[in-house]
Amino acid sequence: MTTTTAAGRSAVPSRLRIALILGALIALGPLTIDTYLPALPAVGADLGASETTVQLTLTGTLIGLALGQILIGPLSDAWGRRRPLIAGAALHVLASAAVFIAPSIEVLGVLRVLQGVGASAGAVVGLAIVRDLFVGRAAATMLSRLILVMGAFPVIAPTLGGVLLNWVSWRGVFLFLAVYGLVMLVVVTMGLPETLPAHRRRSARFGPTMRTYGSLLKDRPFVGLVLVAGLAMAALFSYVSGAAFVYQQQFGMSQQVFGLFFGAGAIWLVVATQLNPVLLRWFEPRQIMTVAMIAGVGVGVVGVLLATFGVGGLAGVVGPVWALLLCCGFVLPNAPALALARHGEAAGTASALLGSLQFGIGAVTSPVVGLLGNDARAMALSMAGAMVLGLIALVTVVRPWQLPDINDDEMTEDRTDETAPAAA
Repeated sequence: MTTTTAAGRSAVPSRLRIALILGALIALGPLTIDTYLPALPAVGADLGASETTVQLTLTGTLIGLALGQILIGPLSDAWGRRRPLIAGAALHVLASAAVFIAPSIEVLGVLRVLQGVGASAGAVVGLAIVRDLFVGRAAATMLSRLILVMGAFPVIAPTLGGVLLNWVSWRGVFLFLAVYGLVMLVVVTMGLPETLPAHRRRSARFGPTMRTYGSLLKDRPFVGLVLVAGLAMAALFSYVSGAAFVYQQQFGMSQQVFGLFFGAGAIWLVVATQLNPVLLRWFEPRQIMTVAMIAGVGVGVVGVLLATFGVGGLAGVVGPVWALLLCCGFVLPNAPALALARHGEAAGTASALLGSLQFGIGAVTSPVVGLLGNDARAMALSMAGAMVLGLIALVTVVRPWQLPDINDDEMTEDRTDETAPAAA
């Protein structure tokens, strides 16, 4: 179902269709990261690289996701949402296809950065489109729905990667990613209308863009919320970067069984994001986020203790990890929603800063697990440490008790019929 303006122009499709399209776009990044996780040991063996060096290809993807958003966010505020999405999807397709012939770990690393830049368009523009159409609790609810769609990919991707590896080498996984990117290129071109009218666009010149970034960085609660979201993402990427080595090497899982266990962890992230809209009927996003961060620190500490003393074996590792992922699932929709609600006039730039710092913090975190030893204790320490730092940022920088309540309005006053979402 789509709405139509009085002039007969097609407007934004139904909320369900918005969630599906944007969720698939935002998922391009996680899918790019997760599908090749079962192949990490094989990549190292084929290219003669150490475990830590192979993990740096994951870091390269996260760096690309961070840098790409810094560039694409302001461009989407100036040019509209569609053109940056189309360009990003095209770059992702080309970089993914080129990995198939990458001769060395260094070339693979560069191509992974380019993949990240291409995938970043979906991440930053997807958030900006949500802010074009929704604010407050409605935005947090839509983000929860997006993470439901996005959450299917971490569940499916490693399992799919393991299945693909039965018939193809690790390079074949990247051909699959090229095909997925090509499908999204077609979907954006044919199925996603522009949500940013010309009268709401901003200058893409360097000076105004830097001033906008400067004003965002002067907003203490915004910066704090970005740090909270980034450190929750760091906990998630500690799991992503370490799980393949912990499950396959420490506990002897096959690539296929690893995919199932990794996907089972992602389910808890999805469960939390879908409980979040229910909780939002009675609680403010800041309240849910605060309780989740406190709980995350608690289960993180328990996980470190169990892993350090070897209590519970595999169950002693996955139990706290899954519980911590559940906590992250309550933080990741609410922190961005609160941050973006403060800067609807520059949603693309604000989304860019938010997303780039999230993935930038994740990029810094990814090699930590390898440096600490690539075992269960290292993964638990990295995850718990990220949550502790996130809680410190929440209390000292955000100060959630000082944040105002947000209302249930779904549209800001300056939005036109062209950007009004239809009833689901």
